[in-house]
Amino acid sequence: MILAGTSRPKCYLYCTRLTRRRATFCGKLSIVYEMRGLDAVLAPLTNRGKIISEKEVFQGRIFSVSQRQIHTPDGLTVERDVVTHIPAVVVLALTPDRQQALLNVEYRAGINAESYSLPAGLLDPGETALEAAVREVKEETGYVLTQPQAMTQVSTSEGFSSETNTLAWGIVDPNDRGHQHFDRDEFVNSKLVPFTDIVAAVKDGTIHAGQAVAAVTYYLSFLQK
Repeated sequence: MILAGTSRPKCYLYCTRLTRRRATFCGKLSIVYEMRGLDAVLAPLTNRGKIISEKEVFQGRIFSVSQRQIHTPDGLTVERDVVTHIPAVVVLALTPDRQQALLNVEYRAGINAESYSLPAGLLDPGETALEAAVREVKEETGYVLTQPQAMTQVSTSEGFSSETNTLAWGIVDPNDRGHQHFDRDEFVNSKLVPFTDIVAAVKDGTIHAGQAVAAVTYYLSFLQK
């Protein structure tokens, strides 16, 4: 991928918009693309695909699976299996001095193992992400989240899933902890740990839940004073 103002190698694949123009470099045939959405200042992308047909093949408790035929913005017609998933929130809950944060240990069926994570959960119908953040921290840890703020929103796997996670952060009083209130099929171990330990665990891969990694690194990059 080559941005404006940079030198081009003699043989390259110049990508973005599919026009299937062909050019030869170094005696080799390459597909050349026109630039789209890769200016010096990145602008939000607004082009969407047109769903030609859709068939639901599975309906679960928190997601469904559909087979779709889609006309893409690039002019292709493709068939994709798509997971439609309830959105969620992930919370970096810090103490007022920013020296500790809540860390959970919970069994995760997708990997069939326990995993470190930040407090998180699905949004209830009609609930905002920040309302869900306060509720989930209280349910999973017993602490009351104050001053909740959204950091950003991330997609978990754009290639096949609609799921989005709002990354939020807020403050908890380490001296004010109530009772946890788990869902019927849920159990979470939670405690305050030094934030530096969480950062180290993200760095060495001990914490590998994608949403937790994203929340910690976003906070470090843009919000930590």
